[in-house]
Amino acid sequence: MKRTSIKDIAQIAQVSVATVSYVLNNKEGQKISEATKEKILKIAESINYKPNKIAKSLKTNKTKLLGLIVADISNEFYSTLARKLENKALKKGYTLIIGSSDENAEKFQMLIELFSQQQVDGLIIAPVAGSEVALNQLIKEEYPAVMIDRYINNTKIPAVLINNKEISEKATNRLLDKDFDTIVYIGYQTTMPHLLDREKGFDSAILNSEKSVKTEKILVGIENTSDEVKNGIKNLLDNKVSNTALFFSSNKLAVAGLKYLLINNIKVPEEVSVIAFDETEAYNLFPTEITYIKQPLEEMADETITILDHLITDYKSLEKTKILSTQIIEGKSIK
Repeated sequence: MKRTSIKDIAQIAQVSVATVSYVLNNKEGQKISEATKEKILKIAESINYKPNKIAKSLKTNKTKLLGLIVADISNEFYSTLARKLENKALKKGYTLIIGSSDENAEKFQMLIELFSQQQVDGLIIAPVAGSEVALNQLIKEEYPAVMIDRYINNTKIPAVLINNKEISEKATNRLLDKDFDTIVYIGYQTTMPHLLDREKGFDSAILNSEKSVKTEKILVGIENTSDEVKNGIKNLLDNKVSNTALFFSSNKLAVAGLKYLLINNIKVPEEVSVIAFDETEAYNLFPTEITYIKQPLEEMADETITILDHLITDYKSLEKTKILSTQIIEGKSIK
């Protein structure tokens, strides 16, 4: 089936190709009557004209494609964020291509190379441990890119983040106000700054508190996360720890921990109180409404696309990192 072109529209409308191009691309500065514009648009619609994006990209040196690299697309946080980014990108005229690095630096590098081959106009990145070289290469090549949710130290790539340390400290103080005997931080063994910030917020709140409270930490690896969380909580509760609160530093950790509590009929908040970082629909399956830290995903997506669009238009106007505020959504999981 032959693809219709602006030449076909020009022949039917009996106008020049340039006139059709001006109308279809909504260009200003040409004196074209409203009747002619309407005629051209009706013809384009009637013959099912679709612009040749490849040809257009060759002329403009823009593909109107954006690459998104998330750490784990199976994580509801990233799948929800990806959808919001896709919607924001479409409003700016971009199509989003998504890849998942699975927390692997080699795969992260491969995805950057793949998206570069696809000539995406810009990249949205949730970096992984060990990705410093790849990120600094983007800076060297002046490739428009924005980090989201996460950041890597010593790179000039702008980022859209929340203040993880501040909100973690606030959540810990929320638990300290309840006079628990033991507060347990459940996090990751990691070098990633945003996760370390959450742990630092917990440590800071405990250090600055005048209350006498016992603290524990369960730190797990990226692999076998669920089993390590279950074993850590089991060992803790087998020691007959009472009047205890659990602070999960991600929704993935929280789901693993809540599953263990549910299976073992450990009541929340009667026996153990819970607060978690990030939301997930899985919380709705738990009999108790969970208190959690809600990230502003809509605002994160909006800021990220806006910054990236600016960089694509003028890379020299390198944007600064945006730190967005977040909030604790009160449930019934804290005694």
